[in-house]
Amino acid sequence: MMSDTAPPNDNRYGQLLIALMQGVLYREQDTALWQALFELQARVKDHFRLIGLDLLLDEAEGYAYLRQRAPADGETALPRLIPRRQLSYPVSLILVLLRKKMTEFDNSGGETRLVLSREQIVEQVRLFLPDTANEARLLDRMETHLNKVVELGFLHRMRGQEHQFEVRRILKAFVDAQWLSDFQQRLADYGSHAAMLAGDDA
Repeated sequence: MMSDTAPPNDNRYGQLLIALMQGVLYREQDTALWQALFELQARVKDHFRLIGLDLLLDEAEGYAYLRQRAPADGETALPRLIPRRQLSYPVSLILVLLRKKMTEFDNSGGETRLVLSREQIVEQVRLFLPDTANEARLLDRMETHLNKVVELGFLHRMRGQEHQFEVRRILKAFVDAQWLSDFQQRLADYGSHAAMLAGDDA
């Protein structure tokens, strides 16, 4: 049975608040804190609701995170605590392609962790970027874009394998059903964008 109370010497509540303010909480990374989240879930939700944030918890996928709550009708909007991210075209493209790859991976019914090499990701993205004869420059740019995706929390570099990445399940929440419903149109738009950039290697 879920409880939203904790004994006075239980510091898990504070740890939960800090962990969620820092980013996504994954079940696999801290099973004890994940269990604490279930026990204190109501209390955590109430705390963040006061400052305009909603707790999103996906038990099946094993992650929890905070999202800015839209004000109700007639309610005064609170200052944003979670900034909107303006993503570049290449980063947006990588996210869409990774989400498509995750869908294919999930439908295959195999492993639960999707791991891709840098080369696999580059080959997917290459089709939608302007042609370039400078392979080294392309890889440098892709490394910059991949670092951004890692920073955003959607890719995780495998320990001891610099060019191997695990695609984090939180991507499914960010690139949601609305994104997927017009996926082909997005790719067509990206393809048109790449065509307009063709010849511009700046």
